[in-house]
Amino acid sequence: MFSIFKKFKDGLAKSAKSIAEKTGGIFGRKALDASSIEELEEALFASDFGYETTEEIVEETRAAYRKDKSLRGQDVASIGSSVLKRVLAGSEGRVAFQEGKPTVICMIGVNGSGKTTTTAKLGFQYKQEGRNPMVAACDTFRAAAIEQLREWSNRLDLEIVAGQHGSDSASVAFDAYQAAKARGHDTLIIDTAGRLHTKSNLMDELAKIRRVLQKHDESAPHYSLLVVDGSLGSNSIEQARVFHEKFGLDGLVVTKLDGTSRGGALVGIYRELKLPIFFLGFGERPEDLQEYRIDNYVDAIFGTPEEAEA
Repeated sequence: MFSIFKKFKDGLAKSAKSIAEKTGGIFGRKALDASSIEELEEALFASDFGYETTEEIVEETRAAYRKDKSLRGQDVASIGSSVLKRVLAGSEGRVAFQEGKPTVICMIGVNGSGKTTTTAKLGFQYKQEGRNPMVAACDTFRAAAIEQLREWSNRLDLEIVAGQHGSDSASVAFDAYQAAKARGHDTLIIDTAGRLHTKSNLMDELAKIRRVLQKHDESAPHYSLLVVDGSLGSNSIEQARVFHEKFGLDGLVVTKLDGTSRGGALVGIYRELKLPIFFLGFGERPEDLQEYRIDNYVDAIFGTPEEAEA
């Protein structure tokens, strides 16, 4: 049984290492000096925590240092953790499953965000939890996406409904819901076409998928989750804002955090948009998609002991 906290710790290692390198290992020092706080500020900016959050951590550290010149690195880590947990309060997204009908989750995002693989990994996670998920390959604009999801589904033993390249994506979604309900699946995860948030015609396709799903269930899709590439840092905030304004998002999935030192970006996204975060992606394996937990995220960033809750 792998440790959930270890997944967070390993997945956010580049961000934690970047902060440590830029501060000269500030959290491990027995005592700080005035220049240490400037190093901390630079490191937090570089990790994309955003101006407001960075300034909160820095100002609280300065206030503590003014009161006690023997302030230790461990104290600074505690201040940072406290600020992040306060800023992220309410940011944990959780799926509430429907009774007696499939819970429909639409995965939305631009090409390259990891949306298709996240669809399969989420199906795998729910299957591991004892649910009966189905996935739908509704990215009919890109033939490779259909084949990619089919390959993942075969590998993970997930049932899939897929259309042909160029077919109507909304029709595939309609058929997938019918199949999921008829075959007793409790969850339907829909991979939609990757699209630029600036292309209105492609955004209209999302609205069409919603309309056809509501012919089956007026409350569907129950969750519309935007998959965001974590390596984009704060640049993803505008992308998320436009998707939210045009389609209405229920939350976020932040992927590729294992390959970036900009792991603070999700703090800025949540602070700006107040969209809950449901899952974080830390790698290519199915189990590398993890349910987002505030404590595990913060503790991994600020280097608390690995005896955290598994």
